Amino acid sequence: MRGENTFERNTQLIGQEKHYTFAAVMSSIQLSVVIITFNEERNIGRCLDAVRSIADDVVVVDSFSTDRTEEICREKGARFISHVFEGHIEQKNWAIKQAKFPYILSLDADEAPDDVLCRSILEVKKNWTHAGYTMNRLTNYCGQWIRHCGWYPDTKLRLWDSRKGAWGGINPHDKYELHEIGATEKKLMGDILHYSYYSVEEHYKQADKFSTIAAKALYAQGKKVGAWVPVLKATAKFIRNYFLKTGFLDGRYGWIICRITAYETWQKYTKLRQLNQA
Repeated sequence: MRGENTFERNTQLIGQEKHYTFAAVMSSIQLSVVIITFNEERNIGRCLDAVRSIADDVVVVDSFSTDRTEEICREKGARFISHVFEGHIEQKNWAIKQAKFPYILSLDADEAPDDVLCRSILEVKKNWTHAGYTMNRLTNYCGQWIRHCGWYPDTKLRLWDSRKGAWGGINPHDKYELHEIGATEKKLMGDILHYSYYSVEEHYKQADKFSTIAAKALYAQGKKVGAWVPVLKATAKFIRNYFLKTGFLDGRYGWIICRITAYETWQKYTKLRQLNQA
């Protein structure tokens, strides 16, 4: 009898352990990773590999790439959808609607969560307590990790319940905004690794592209600027990033980054003036 009672108690305990384990699994949320792309064959594979351990669904919304982006995505098991690009904000909001689950991790193709961040996200999946979660982004510029220039910690809200917010901001500098009253955020350990520019020339080309997009967005809002604004804004940007944000500590690339960032600012407001005068 004593042995039978012990057996019965152990069986009950085993059953309870199974029950609690099963309940823990059932309470874990399912996560969709959403990525937008255009000609990202050199980056997208790394991004998809990095989210393999945390994603229950991966959807890539592509703007009709002409390189191997689609082939790589399909090889790695991501759902691949083509959609006309109408703007960064518009594309990302449309992409959210293609996700299978409301809980979203949003990444750019040239980004990848590091191991620490992946572990943090796995813990959040087991116990989702906030509307959104922020994380730092560490940028690699021409092979060097940049920790100053205003580029780090560069905290981003990238993990959220999509029913409680939407992408906003001013193109091309989008940001996710939680709309629900009382929505809370929590910062996670770990970094998004951002592989930004492989050459200085790429940075200049992107600065030209982004300044045009930004100028048109400001013009559409009815913004106007005086003759001295481009120079003043660019000078202030350089002083902020190189001196106040200690960009000089990043050496040669710190100087280049701060200079090109100031140039982009000058271009943006110069192009806005040109649109106002047209």
